[in-house]
Amino acid sequence: MDRAVQRPIFHWNKRSFKPQTDRVIGEEPLSIRIQGRPYSVIMRTPGEELFHAAGFCLGEGIADQPEDIQSLAFCDGSDTNVVTVTLTESRRSLIPELLERRRYVSQTSCGLCGKEIVDDLYLQIQPITKKIRISLNKAYECLNNLSALQPLREETRSSHAAALYSEDLTVLSSAEDVGRHNALDKAIGKLFLENRLMEAGILVLSSRISYELVQKAARARLPIVLAVSRPTDLAVELALRMNMTLICLSKKSGLDIFCGENRIISR
Repeated sequence: MDRAVQRPIFHWNKRSFKPQTDRVIGEEPLSIRIQGRPYSVIMRTPGEELFHAAGFCLGEGIADQPEDIQSLAFCDGSDTNVVTVTLTESRRSLIPELLERRRYVSQTSCGLCGKEIVDDLYLQIQPITKKIRISLNKAYECLNNLSALQPLREETRSSHAAALYSEDLTVLSSAEDVGRHNALDKAIGKLFLENRLMEAGILVLSSRISYELVQKAARARLPIVLAVSRPTDLAVELALRMNMTLICLSKKSGLDIFCGENRIISR
């Protein structure tokens, strides 16, 4: 399946109206099966499905280490829309509620509020203690240079991106997808399966910072999150509890730091 597809369109250049063709981003469902049972169906851009599934499992708490995953494969070699994940017996015994989806936060549930979700996650994920700092000038450069890691966006103008950097600002992993959560799962999954996630400390996002993205970053132990758009209130609350730093491009100029200013070098 193609990540981008040629489609006929009509273009108006403020003077004339004419038919032409253009590339649009691909979108297909990805079914993730855990222990042979359907667990989640995600609309995503085709490509990097195994990395996507691995990052998803880490973000949801299904796996803590690559060794928790016994096997990760396509259900049918010719069908890349279904990935099956088999966990080790020892891992399965630790997360029966997750496997039965009794604690699946993404599902709507009566009586839930933002504070309860943050409190619940705080019991599951320890605050990040990784010592890392970034200068505001370098943070600004990372955000402005993100487009260099977005060839699919250049082609289609419709993809999100996530990039993971080391403390010395080396790009370790990046991914694009029609969904911002998917892009992050793919970027994290690449390093997770290689046992290199501990090398990453800075996450750069093309989107706003939602609660779910902070959750995924916290699970991956990424202390600094830079984003093009602003965070939600619940995202800031969770980041504060997780001892994380959230920075985004300002509506005016420069950067806005929402929390974790102790990791900032102001020059």
